[in-house]
Amino acid sequence: MNLVEFLKDLSQQNVELWLDGDKLRYRAAKEALTSTLLNKIKQHKTEIINLLREHISASKFYPLTYGQQGLWFLYKLVPQSAAYNIAFTARIRSHLNIPALQRAFQTLIGRHPTLRTTFGQRDAEPFQEVHEDQEVCFDEIDASNWNWDELTTRVIEAYQRPFDLEREPVLRVSLFTRSAQDYVLLLTIHHIAVDGFSFGILLDELRLLYEADNTGRAISLPPIKSQYRDFVQWQREMLASPVGDNLWAYWQKQLAGNLPVLKLPTDRPRPPIQTYQGASHTFELNQELTSKVREMAKAQGATLYMTLLTAFQVLLYRYTGQEDIIVGCPIEGRSQPEFAETVGFFVNMLALRVNLAGNSTFSALLSQVRQTVLNAIAHQDYPSPLLIERLQVNRDPSLPGLFRVSFNLLKLGEMAQDYELSVSNQTRTRKDWGGLALEPFVIPQQEGQNDIVLDMMEMSESLLGIFRYNTDLFDATTISRMASHFQILLEGIITNPGEQIALLPLLTEAEQLDLLWKWNNNQVECPQTQCIHQ
Repeated sequence: MNLVEFLKDLSQQNVELWLDGDKLRYRAAKEALTSTLLNKIKQHKTEIINLLREHISASKFYPLTYGQQGLWFLYKLVPQSAAYNIAFTARIRSHLNIPALQRAFQTLIGRHPTLRTTFGQRDAEPFQEVHEDQEVCFDEIDASNWNWDELTTRVIEAYQRPFDLEREPVLRVSLFTRSAQDYVLLLTIHHIAVDGFSFGILLDELRLLYEADNTGRAISLPPIKSQYRDFVQWQREMLASPVGDNLWAYWQKQLAGNLPVLKLPTDRPRPPIQTYQGASHTFELNQELTSKVREMAKAQGATLYMTLLTAFQVLLYRYTGQEDIIVGCPIEGRSQPEFAETVGFFVNMLALRVNLAGNSTFSALLSQVRQTVLNAIAHQDYPSPLLIERLQVNRDPSLPGLFRVSFNLLKLGEMAQDYELSVSNQTRTRKDWGGLALEPFVIPQQEGQNDIVLDMMEMSESLLGIFRYNTDLFDATTISRMASHFQILLEGIITNPGEQIALLPLLTEAEQLDLLWKWNNNQVECPQTQCIHQ
């Protein structure tokens, strides 16, 4: 018997072995610890203890969460895609201690196991392996002779470079040097290792670590209570329990019957295989409009998130005429407090299904969405990839799973303020980021996972919107027009939330002029002896 392979098999079944002094301890779900397996562990107890003492730890290998499995499936389907690369970019306009920055990244990798993880597959089952040591992938690039366009192009190319999840690190750093006090920093991580909340944790710790190293000051980051592998085990045990059965029953009822397929008017036919080619369009709701939306939401007894989501669903209804619509909405997936500060991929996509039949008022629809959101949050722990699998959703290679569009409202609190530098040129310069001065450096983070993704971000006084879209389907001008329609729709909702959703304003003044005057006066004389088609 190959004992190392046996330990790997145990770990992939989420069976954890460790030493407690001279004693061998184990932990796993009840169904995993069969009598045969227990007998094998007891039979080779001495050899296992010796291996563990030699640091050949079974805990290095463990299964993927269902959310990770969904990303792994897409990675294997299109390994050259950059659709799940997430990045932080910023321009550094001050002296930079490059060795200190590199050491800060190295400390992050040592502190968070998910950052030194690779992924593999055995007998059709994916697993992840945590490496004891992994050197940070830190590239210094001389950009002193590049003009601004070339610099931007090279940064985008570095961001879009695909990850080799099976052999290479999931995190890489690119530092473009223009001069002794002018740099562009690009941090790219594959989504399978972190989510947006985790990204905020990493940026916050990076700032503290760099400042401490650069000034020679000691720093003590709080200990991490739970590792990501603990979440993997918790999820599997929860799904195998009555709690998991109740969650499944709720979602099975919510998504019963024929699931609607959103049919947005596209600029081009859908290709036979989704390529995940994407781009983004950024817009801003000014301070006055943002304030009025917040006030209206409060008056309606709803949150800002619920109000913006309802407005987006009305926009989709007006574009398609469909009354049964599913929108995907990510949720942090950290319902258990012990994982609040753990770095990993926790986010779960909730499939929010709304009935827009009957041409109700916006207020009435908002009330329905409010209840739908609250119920979904109460049942948030059921992973969407498992839901797709159990519902037997047809995995057409040209279509996403349960939905074609998604919506999210990002609350950029103190921990995540740094992310603003990557998404808005209007962001204020961070004058003391760990002793550095950071300015915005915005590149299009081209995520084409769905047909359309609308991310709204709460800035200090306004709301920033980002439409991410599939460029196989949509032109940039189409998405720009959609952003304008969304803003006009919000203005109409604020003016009269009791208006029927089909009557709310949507068109810009120029579009109304074209519709009512220009097109109506472009008449053509038709012969009375011919039909229209002739």
